[in-house]
Amino acid sequence: MQPGQFDMQALLQQAQNMQQQMATAQEELANTEVTGNAANGLVTATVTGGGELVNLAIDPKIVDPEDVETLQDLVVAAIKDANQKAQQLVEQKLGPLAQGGLGGLLG
Repeated sequence: MQPGQFDMQALLQQAQNMQQQMATAQEELANTEVTGNAANGLVTATVTGGGELVNLAIDPKIVDPEDVETLQDLVVAAIKDANQKAQQLVEQKLGPLAQGGLGGLLG
């Protein structure tokens, strides 16, 4: 190999390693759950690292038949909180892989 050229075999091996790391991280994320809440924990939502809602808990003392709109808002807030935490988890797990890209592979 001449100076200034890159090793295609090494490039392919590094790409394959990154792909395996990415698949492992994505599997871990799919199996990891995070919980968000609203109203000091009276409404909680649990999502996977992939953003799938897997549980929603509402404390009965927050339920007011006269004010369903507030309950709806709290449910949405809890789900948003859980999804934001899931996104942070994704960035922590995949950040180094996603940000690394091909950096350093060609030179």
